[in-house]
Amino acid sequence: MQAAKPIELHGQPVAGGKFPLICTPLVGRTRELILGEVDAVLAKKPDVLEWRVDFFDGIANAADVVSVAGAIKTLTGGVPLLFTRRSIHEGGEKIALSEEQVIALYQAVCASGQIDLIDFEMGNDPVHIAQVREAARANDIKLILSFHNFSFTPSLEILSQRFLQADELGADIAKVAVMPRNLEDVLTLLSATLAASQKLRIPLISMSMGPYGSLTRLFGWTFGSALTFAVGASSSAPGQVPIEDLNTVLTIVQKSIAGAK
Repeated sequence: MQAAKPIELHGQPVAGGKFPLICTPLVGRTRELILGEVDAVLAKKPDVLEWRVDFFDGIANAADVVSVAGAIKTLTGGVPLLFTRRSIHEGGEKIALSEEQVIALYQAVCASGQIDLIDFEMGNDPVHIAQVREAARANDIKLILSFHNFSFTPSLEILSQRFLQADELGADIAKVAVMPRNLEDVLTLLSATLAASQKLRIPLISMSMGPYGSLTRLFGWTFGSALTFAVGASSSAPGQVPIEDLNTVLTIVQKSIAGAK
């Protein structure tokens, strides 16, 4: 087993250093649907919530976005909130905002104090990455720099480069998500995760997507991935499993590993 690098907020590990953390997405189109999702998901005790704001019909109004983020935080009772606008180029929803407007939205949400982590793709303009990094650091928010490929799994070398690139760009957490075409691709992702967990100074998140990729969502933490996504109310990516099923598998595997030590 690798030395775990847990995700920390404000100098303390999330959920007491639990490894892996379980994150459930919020993908409602309206304020009412989003807050309804929060109510449904909280009973399942996730460690982190991700608000996929690119699903939100009101994304163009920064004040509305900040208001909803605040309402989510009020309901959660301290569960950390990850804020993500997933780019359409990396599997997100189409939105009526320019990249400059997205940066302004990110800056407003960071300044609001209503979020704990923020995700931005490392393939974006370096100037925009620097602006998001500055906004996150100024407000004690952890920055996830991410890479997604919904078509295939790049080579081991390229995946390793993506993990390292996130670290070099100043991420607090590196994330890589790819689509496997076969089980060999799943092994490639897990191998890259294992190698990165031994080399990176920061925590990492990794996963394969789709049916084959569900294996990484269940077992990727044993290779060094600090967080896994599970369905609380609705899925945000292919291959996510229900949080109840994930918890069952984690309990069994962690018990077995503990018994082997």
